[in-house]
Amino acid sequence: LLFILFQAPDPAMEGIKKPIRTGNTFEDYSRILQRVPTKGAAAYMRVSSPGNSSKLSLVEKGICEDIQCKSEELVIKEQGVYLIYCHLNFNLPNCSDSPTDLKMELLVNDRVDRQTLSTWCEAETCQGKAFKTLFQLHLTHLNVKDRISVALNHPQFLNEDSLPNENVLGVLRYSDEM
Repeated sequence: LLFILFQAPDPAMEGIKKPIRTGNTFEDYSRILQRVPTKGAAAYMRVSSPGNSSKLSLVEKGICEDIQCKSEELVIKEQGVYLIYCHLNFNLPNCSDSPTDLKMELLVNDRVDRQTLSTWCEAETCQGKAFKTLFQLHLTHLNVKDRISVALNHPQFLNEDSLPNENVLGVLRYSDEM
């Protein structure tokens, strides 16, 4: 009984007002990725909306092995084939009379390597606020010092209130050659 009363808070619930636990969380994926056989380089970082930039900021909580993790980008230390993935959750608090185009871009050296565009929330199909998830995978060859980041055209809609731990950028190195 004392154990139940004095349990440490769950880090997956950090900063969440009304937690909803369904399926895997940031911490679950972190534990899984630590066991994935890769060629040594891996990063799995939470991302958050920056102040005045379209690039997302990396949150220090996460995995960063043999990749340099800076404030807005991951920097590759070894050439090879990498899987880059990004999972983001969005919240549009009020529907507008016109559609909103939401664009997520995976950038390599500040150039768009992969992008996703989703038209979101027309007034007649939207009741109050709306939620959207965008997921992107990209398999590519990267060189030493290549920089990886994520940019949004509407970073203010990133859902950091109810799903802060579920907005992630990840990179896994699979081989030396493609």
